Amino acid sequence: MQVGYARVSTTDQTLALQKDALEKAGCGKIFTDTASGSIADRRGLEEAISQLREGDVLVVWRLDRLGRSLRHLIETISRLHGQGIGFKSLTEQIDTTTSGGKLIFHIFGSLAEFERDLIRERTQAGLQAARARGRQGGRPRLLGNARKVAIAKTLYEDRKIPVNDICRDLNISRATLYRYLKIEGTK
Repeated sequence: MQVGYARVSTTDQTLALQKDALEKAGCGKIFTDTASGSIADRRGLEEAISQLREGDVLVVWRLDRLGRSLRHLIETISRLHGQGIGFKSLTEQIDTTTSGGKLIFHIFGSLAEFERDLIRERTQAGLQAARARGRQGGRPRLLGNARKVAIAKTLYEDRKIPVNDICRDLNISRATLYRYLKIEGTK
């Protein structure tokens, strides 16, 4: 059985073109969403996938209707493949039930992995360059400021100011306050 999935980003857009193409392709059921591609929670897609059984095929009009990103697209299709479910994209003519479609899918997967590796390498190079210039990443530590720690300790021991107010005024979380009080030996 072929199950169709169609998505538009806004209510101003229409699903008619996608639905017509999916019906013409022989989809018995069509599930839809009206949501931005960047939104992870798409009920129509989840409902479509829950209806699919081994040997069925999920059909979309275009690849961008299914995935938020190449990585998400590959994760979704891999999930389908793991359940023995095929995938077809009508516009790109990708069909993972055929050997050629599987090849294209694996090429996409390799490209996505290559892209992730490049991003990781660029990030690491940027961090190393920053460290070489003496820059340290992360949130500034309160412990490095003995005056601020002393203020936090005094305010906490005074017990007249609520902990939430102390944290807000010092721009720290409750956990950080208690951690530093414990380090100071007052908790």
